[in-house]
Amino acid sequence: MAGSELPPGQRLQRGWPVTHYGPVPKFRPERWEFRVFGATADGDKHTWNHEEFTALPYTTVVADLHCVTKFSMIGAEWGGVPARVILDLAPPAPDVTHVMVWAEYGFSSNLRLGDFSSDRAIFATHKDGELLTAEHGFPVRLVVPHLYAWKGPKWVRGVEYMTADRRGFWEERGYHNIGDPWKEQRYSYQEGPGEGPEL
Repeated sequence: MAGSELPPGQRLQRGWPVTHYGPVPKFRPERWEFRVFGATADGDKHTWNHEEFTALPYTTVVADLHCVTKFSMIGAEWGGVPARVILDLAPPAPDVTHVMVWAEYGFSSNLRLGDFSSDRAIFATHKDGELLTAEHGFPVRLVVPHLYAWKGPKWVRGVEYMTADRRGFWEERGYHNIGDPWKEQRYSYQEGPGEGPEL
């Protein structure tokens, strides 16, 4: 994949439109925590407060963002905590196959463990060296560059390890369970056998 190549049906976007469902949550650092729960290897829930989370290993990934509404933003630099760091600090049980990423207001998005563990998947706190704005997901949003952007929720609050797949918010409402932009997997009616749980 060339960095400037667009997936089918996408158009190049200058700037970064704000797209989300519902209101922008108010960030309260004293109440904020990031948690990992479900089928963890040790059976425990793991939590980080905001100060602890921002102290985790920081890296940058230069990656495109492809929105299912057909715009693509090319070559953004995302800074934050790699998803693999979370997997290392709070390992999943051996039989975990999927994760559910949970965000404010109970919003969720499901991912195959292989997609979540990609070395380019990042819990972004920064874009192009600047803190994310509230509208774009501050304090943290997940970016999974090889999938459509809805697979990386804004305002992330935690990760649930799962031993079977379960649809997230948009996946229950007609969006494709996997969401690969290069295969133009936009809607659930496009799913082939084995690509998602029964609707």
